[in-house]
Amino acid sequence: MREILVPAGAAIIGLLGVAFLIVGILKASSGNEKMREISRTIQEGAKTFLYREYRTVAIVVIVVAMFLCLAPLFGRNVQVNWQTAVAFVIGVLCSALAGWIGMAIATRSNGRTAQAATRGLRPALDISFSAGAVTGLSVVCVAFLGLVVVYYLSRMTNPVIVEGRIMGNPLMVNGYAMGASLMALFARTGGGIFTKGADMGADLVGKVEAGIPEDDPRNAGVIADNVGDNVGDVAGLGADLLESYV
Repeated sequence: MREILVPAGAAIIGLLGVAFLIVGILKASSGNEKMREISRTIQEGAKTFLYREYRTVAIVVIVVAMFLCLAPLFGRNVQVNWQTAVAFVIGVLCSALAGWIGMAIATRSNGRTAQAATRGLRPALDISFSAGAVTGLSVVCVAFLGLVVVYYLSRMTNPVIVEGRIMGNPLMVNGYAMGASLMALFARTGGGIFTKGADMGADLVGKVEAGIPEDDPRNAGVIADNVGDNVGDVAGLGADLLESYV
């Protein structure tokens, strides 16, 4: 059990460190009322986008998981089964969770970073660096913890005997990696397309038609552009990094 308890303990300690960083970020001042209003708007937009994206992904995940469960019916030599489907779903959930954590902390730290910048470069760097550390540590710890869970389930449900030792079935780990890759595909492509569309729309309407400066909050397209930056470059990146790590 040591090969399970040690990595699981390391992942949990890392997540406790993430919680410590989050508490430190949330204690910082979020700025004046206008800054809080813009930050809340971006946060709500990012949450709405991810809710819609995750609902679409859920449909695909259900279809693929059902196919993996029924795959043994199509041939005797098929190696995938319901255990692979379970690992696949866990991979999707871990990848989605890593992206969600990154998005949540990014949308809450933006206004706090701007407010801290009024006191100097170092306070702003402290908050922004802590927010980046939350995403980075979350990706590694969530991926690690998910891998431990999948390995433990494979030992319990479909063990493999190697040199007298009970080992996990590697096919379940493959399912976990496939689930993480599927979520990363949706998060990166969906978020990236939305980001670029909002960016071009904001520039065309704001600078070309209305003649107002770039990134002016009076332009609703700028809010959508910032939403896109969070869902594509933060949530999408988190899911993508978890998939690469796995």
